[in-house]
Amino acid sequence: MLNRMELLRIFCCAAESASFREAASRLGISPQAVTRAVQDLESQFGEQLFHRSTRQVRITGFGERLASEARPALGGVDQLFQRHSREQRQDLAGTVRITAPHSIGRDILLPLLAPLLHEHPQIELDLRLSELIADTVDERIDIGVRIGFVRDRSYIARVIAPIHLQVVAAPALLQRCGVPNDVQALQELPLSALVDQNTGRIWPWYFAGQQQFVPSRPAFTTDDQQSECAAALAGLCIAQLPGYLIDQHLASGRLQALMPDIAPEPFELFIYRPQRGPVAARVRLVYDHLFQHLGAALSPR
Repeated sequence: MLNRMELLRIFCCAAESASFREAASRLGISPQAVTRAVQDLESQFGEQLFHRSTRQVRITGFGERLASEARPALGGVDQLFQRHSREQRQDLAGTVRITAPHSIGRDILLPLLAPLLHEHPQIELDLRLSELIADTVDERIDIGVRIGFVRDRSYIARVIAPIHLQVVAAPALLQRCGVPNDVQALQELPLSALVDQNTGRIWPWYFAGQQQFVPSRPAFTTDDQQSECAAALAGLCIAQLPGYLIDQHLASGRLQALMPDIAPEPFELFIYRPQRGPVAARVRLVYDHLFQHLGAALSPR
């Protein structure tokens, strides 16, 4: 029989996960064990902690309050053992290999991870910036960050945040060329083209209603979104870019949004890791840190 501390630890993990199955995967136990722990706590408190149906699990108001009260207590216990456990310090020593897109890795991921790495200097970061989906086995990748979706079921993937695409241009370019009112007019103006590093082809531009097109005569072509953003800021082209690259420039007026009413459905930013064996403590620490904080780091600053 589990003690109360173990029950609360399982409950808090379930409260932070999309499902009991995901919580079980993070904890290395069975989904049935998570369910039993939650039921045990519900019996002890006389309150329902989750609304459960065949399609989803949603935490109750009482469950949210309990989780907010339990986390500091559990954190205090964890810190106590981390300070005094030599074995725990050894578990956190070693390399964590991460792959991420250039547009996220350098300017967002590194500043986000820096405080954690200062706190745990025994962790060595190996960051590989690429737009390609890395083979986690061949390249020995521990954690991946990508935009889109994961086809490989051997990965454990968790969605972090929606990524909105917006067509933007510098005001000076629009003064010279005019403001387009629809997609057809847009295609007559100087556009950017982003090369897909997986295929060597140009990414299409996406719009509402699954409408899309590929720029036929781009004024600027690159395989790097940060360079594409710089070209738009310089007034060289109109570009379709993700919100985390342009939100601050839209707020300052350096870029202007075009045709927001036909913007496409947002893509998803996700974090993934290989589904193989036990997860090292240092990898889990970095993985959970990114999952908890990366979405906020992508918001307008």
